Amino acid sequence: MPTSAPDPTISAPMIGKILFLVTEDWYFCSHRLPVARAARDAGLEVVVATRVNAHGDRIEAEGFRLIPIKMVRSGRNPWRELRTLTELIALYRRERPDIVHQVAMKPVLYGSIAARLARVPATVNALAGLGYVFASRGASPLRPAIRIVLRAVLGATRGRVVVQNSDDARALAELGLPPAQVTVIRGSGVDLERFRPTPPPAGEVVVSMVSRMLWDKGVGELVEAARTLKRAHPGVRVQLVGPPDPENPASIAEETLRGWHAEGIVAWLSGSEDVARIWSESHIAVLPSYREGLPKALLEAAACGRPIVATDVPGCREIVRHRESGLLVAPRDARALSEAIAELAVHESLRERMGRRGRELVEQDFSEARVAQETMALYRELIATGPSAPATRPRKAGEASPS
Repeated sequence: MPTSAPDPTISAPMIGKILFLVTEDWYFCSHRLPVARAARDAGLEVVVATRVNAHGDRIEAEGFRLIPIKMVRSGRNPWRELRTLTELIALYRRERPDIVHQVAMKPVLYGSIAARLARVPATVNALAGLGYVFASRGASPLRPAIRIVLRAVLGATRGRVVVQNSDDARALAELGLPPAQVTVIRGSGVDLERFRPTPPPAGEVVVSMVSRMLWDKGVGELVEAARTLKRAHPGVRVQLVGPPDPENPASIAEETLRGWHAEGIVAWLSGSEDVARIWSESHIAVLPSYREGLPKALLEAAACGRPIVATDVPGCREIVRHRESGLLVAPRDARALSEAIAELAVHESLRERMGRRGRELVEQDFSEARVAQETMALYRELIATGPSAPATRPRKAGEASPS
């Protein structure tokens, strides 16, 4: 049977410059590094604009050009916010990228305005979940204004809005964005070699939540569930793995986390660079969040063959198929959460079956290679249809795009 010739648009090098706008260097490294590598390997010059803390050397070691910026995620001082926007406009005018890939709500909003004023040919606006404003009860007064701004800014930008689940795609359609402008790319991808199934440890059943310590992640409900489990199932240990996030309004105070730990309700580990080790030492993954994009921690847990207990909310149900790869419970329901954890804790065969299914799902749909491939296809489409496409030529690193 004859085979079709390879599509030259897939293998041909891309010519141009892509600029990633991300608020934090650690987030770029944890969630966007594989896509940036794929863009570099496809021929694009890669520039990363981010607030530099501890990961600048790692970014530059990849061959990317690093531009430190001062954007603060939780900034509310109007003069500082205006300076941030002015800084982005100047940055985009100076760099003249062919594509800007803007990640998370604030970079999307500010970056889209800057891109329009600087006449950037195309944007990729990645909303990794609709965030605090859409998930938190405390943020409800802000939602109408944010919806208006999102609709106005995104609707006026040439490019695509990328979301991680179909629920968020429908939410943007309700804002009035044309379906053709919204692309679903599910998550940031998982390194299937680094995150592999391992035999669970002997002894007590360890239940781990790997996340920033935010109320909106359901930490309070998990602590309440842990109190119940401690009485009914003393062989179950719940641990929280991750730091607070003082720039997020929903952050949990470190004193509160230390208090829970001292009381013996849960164990709190402020963070770990070796997340694969955390899952190898755990039996069950849990995330009782109020809303997600597509949580990387759950994808990594599933890749390691661990069953999951999560809330039945956007993002979580993309990876947790109820009674296949884990159990879904209603959000903000500590009792249902404790019952689901207890069910998995006492049934080893159920944990094993769900863990195998979770690994299968990640291999099928959530690998780093698949996410990178889908994103590169989007870049190629935008470059091919951009206003400067016919005039593009190879450029030396650091050289600005032609006007």
